[in-house]
Amino acid sequence: MKGIILAGGKGNRLYPLTKVTNKHLLPVGKEPMIYNPIKQLIFCEIKDILIVTSTLHMGEIVNLLGSGEQFGVDFTYKVQEKAGGIAHALRLAEGFAHGEKIIVVLGDNIAVKSIKPYVDNFKKQKKGARVLIKQVDEPSRFGIVALDEKKVIEIEEKPDRPKTEFAIIGYYMYDNKVFDYIKELKPSKRGELEITDVNNEYIKNNELEYDVLEGEWTDAGTIDSFHYANQLLMKFGNEILI
Repeated sequence: MKGIILAGGKGNRLYPLTKVTNKHLLPVGKEPMIYNPIKQLIFCEIKDILIVTSTLHMGEIVNLLGSGEQFGVDFTYKVQEKAGGIAHALRLAEGFAHGEKIIVVLGDNIAVKSIKPYVDNFKKQKKGARVLIKQVDEPSRFGIVALDEKKVIEIEEKPDRPKTEFAIIGYYMYDNKVFDYIKELKPSKRGELEITDVNNEYIKNNELEYDVLEGEWTDAGTIDSFHYANQLLMKFGNEILI
């Protein structure tokens, strides 16, 4: 199983903090933001990790992370030439995945507790995909799910009137069919390849399962959530909890 961290984008919602650096290099607690996703993957015993980022601050990310030797892993890097959505960035990982199962983490996701139990569930899953969900305070910012006991039955992207408060957050696990689904996608109204459309393909085939993430979590993509992420890690520390 291989890990992929998506760390591109311009970080417009964090401007002017992101005027001179990639948002994933901003400090959260006592470390750069991207360290939390890296540590999550390491805790899951994943050694091969792809970092997908943009051209703007690629050099800074490579200078920080290097080969991965300091973490005991191997880093590979890919450049997303222009912003085209999460699925567009993930498409760059097909050669890296080489047919193996993958776990994809958005680089601005900050979780206090380990995601390893959910990754272990996915390893036992014979096929399909698995996502992590969480009850959120601002559901209109996320893809909101309708659920049965084991599977997601509907995803509504950033709804004006959310049906639930459970959102798909930035941890996605896929088998190798994900790249076939991405190849069939058409750009959304935003001109992007949407990860929600990928997940909907798995739903159509009754192959999208989920777990509810326990413990504190936030994205760190807005000023308010970035502030909250810092509060979390200053309270709990930068090490992943079991």
